[in-house]
Amino acid sequence: MTQIISIHSYRGGTGKSNLVANLATNLVLEGKRVAIFDADIQSPGIHLLFGLDDEQIKYTLNDYLWGQCPLAETAYDVSNFINKELGKQVVESKSIYLVPSSMKPEEIATVLSEGYDVELLHQGFKELSNLLALDYLFVDTHPGLSEETLLAIGISDVTVVILRPDCQDYQGTAVVLDVARQLEVSRMLLVANKVLPEVNADALGTKIENIYQVPVAGVLPISNDMFRLASQGIFCLRHPNSSFTQEINKITQKIREILPQPVELSR
Repeated sequence: MTQIISIHSYRGGTGKSNLVANLATNLVLEGKRVAIFDADIQSPGIHLLFGLDDEQIKYTLNDYLWGQCPLAETAYDVSNFINKELGKQVVESKSIYLVPSSMKPEEIATVLSEGYDVELLHQGFKELSNLLALDYLFVDTHPGLSEETLLAIGISDVTVVILRPDCQDYQGTAVVLDVARQLEVSRMLLVANKVLPEVNADALGTKIENIYQVPVAGVLPISNDMFRLASQGIFCLRHPNSSFTQEINKITQKIREILPQPVELSR
């Protein structure tokens, strides 16, 4: 059975897409089959982290939601990108797929003005999970609270909320968690990102857990190397020994611990 993991934040700019990309990559390196949905249709971009450009993308999630193509045609195998990053053949083909959203201004404008059938998005999760025999499906949500975001959170096996240690994020995260509890989301984790080096990470994690009564899976330090990477690759592959990557590994382990182990399917 596929485990659905939604990664959410109250505000944009928290590092949500980078977290999704690195967590998904970690699980692929463990031999799992993974897909990523870029459900941040209003401000997409995670495909850039996996080296996909506009010329390689024929169909997007937008096309599926508007009935213009089957969902399978929007899923791109990005397994070879991981091998290129590592400089050797490590993962098999068809190990990780990415469903991108369109970056065309006119199509984003159409979403904003006309919306789409959010239930179709839910159906798409199930369809792709069965089609590709996935172990994990990551949903990179749109920040804030909207109908499509609430749906993604509501059907997820675990929701990871990422926040920065500032007052706006603290207040917004409280709202997100309250809504998640109303939706009866039973498994939630928090991740603090862009934490200054002089901050005691353990103390901050404890403080956040006490505020929200939700486990903190990791505290990610602010990283100059992340800024230098500029969304042109997967950080944990480029910098496997960094403190940031070590914390990503801890978050991956925490997700594994709170989720039932995926059932092995015949492939």
